[in-house]
Amino acid sequence: MEKLWAPWRMEYILQPKPQGCIFCDKPKQEQDRKNLILYRGKTCFVIMNFYPYNNGHLMVVPYRHIAKLDLLSLQEQTEMIQVVTQAGTILEKTMNCEGLNIGMNLGRAAGAGIDEHLHFHIVPRWNGDTNYMPVIGHTKVLSQDLMESWNFLKPHFDAI
Repeated sequence: MEKLWAPWRMEYILQPKPQGCIFCDKPKQEQDRKNLILYRGKTCFVIMNFYPYNNGHLMVVPYRHIAKLDLLSLQEQTEMIQVVTQAGTILEKTMNCEGLNIGMNLGRAAGAGIDEHLHFHIVPRWNGDTNYMPVIGHTKVLSQDLMESWNFLKPHFDAI
C-alpha cells in the first residue's frame, strides 16, 4: 500500500492560526497575485495552497463560509464541480502530471486544516513524486517557486 507522507505540513498545522477565515478574507483583499488566487467565478474561486503537497496544489473554494456539503446551493455545487474539472484539465495540460488527487476533508477529524470553510483540493501527481527527501529528511522538494507557479498558471485560468 502506498502512503501520502507529508511531514513538512506540520509547520502549517502547528503554527498559530490567524483570526478570521483566510477563505473569506483573501478574496476581499483584491490582491490576487499576493494571495495566489488564480480564478474568480460567481460562487467560488481557485487559490493555490500556500503549503502545497506538490507544485500546482490548488483549492476550489466557495465564497460563502460554510462547512458542510449539504449547505451548498445547486448553483454552488454546479460551478464548483465545473471549476474543479477545468482546473484539473489545466494542470494535466500545463504541468504534464500523470494523475490528480481531488478531494475534500470535511471536519477536523477528517484532516481539514480549515474545517469551518469547505474546499476541494486538487493535487497534481507524477509517478515517483514521493521519494526519500520527505520520508527521511522531512523535506519536500518543490521544483518551482509559488509565485513562478502562479505566473505560469494564471493565463490558463484567465481563459476559463
